[in-house]
Amino acid sequence: VKVKIPFGNRYLDAIFSVPKKKPTYGVILTHGAGGDMNFPHLVSLAAYLASHGVLCLRFTCKGLNVAYRAKAFKAVVEYLKLCDDYKLSGVFLAGRSMGSRAAASVIRQLSQGDDDDDDDDGFIQGLVCLSYPLHRPKLQSKLRDEDLLLITRPVLFVSGSADEMCEKQLLEGVVSKMKAPKKIHWIDKANHGMAVKGRTADDVMEEVNAQVFSWLRENVQLQQK
Repeated sequence: VKVKIPFGNRYLDAIFSVPKKKPTYGVILTHGAGGDMNFPHLVSLAAYLASHGVLCLRFTCKGLNVAYRAKAFKAVVEYLKLCDDYKLSGVFLAGRSMGSRAAASVIRQLSQGDDDDDDDDGFIQGLVCLSYPLHRPKLQSKLRDEDLLLITRPVLFVSGSADEMCEKQLLEGVVSKMKAPKKIHWIDKANHGMAVKGRTADDVMEEVNAQVFSWLRENVQLQQK
């Protein structure tokens, strides 16, 4: 289902992937610095989640500024929260590469109550980071970890063990300092684009999608107990 989401004086293009049964939980998903919501990995994940009963709303925001992307993400969260067609108990924020930085920024802002009007009512359940860009290629001295260290909601990282923007030991070091419940799933020998020599893109995405879904399911169950 295609929708236009108001954002300032503009609109963001977005698509709902809707499960057959009435969903209780949703995932908001966005793309990296290049591409848009039709990036194959996002399309694949959205279809997988919807087929397993999770509503997925993916959107396009072309800005290359993380603060701008985070504002857009917030607008989408608000839209879904107030959306009469789907009454969700909660939502997970997810993004690929730069999109995951924007999602992390939104969760940190909401959990710290940076906004007076955003009292945190538990609508946002957690964060999924696909290929989180922890540093620029070959620039490991400057880590983009400030939002991660302040988040308290559960976080899942799915990263390639050969990601040139997320060195394995560096991410493990950051994760060990995080307060939030967290999990890393390494895709063996995958680069930042999740490409692995000798494996098809579909094969890699099956692994990614299954990991994301099982983590979502664990976290929803934990909260229902």
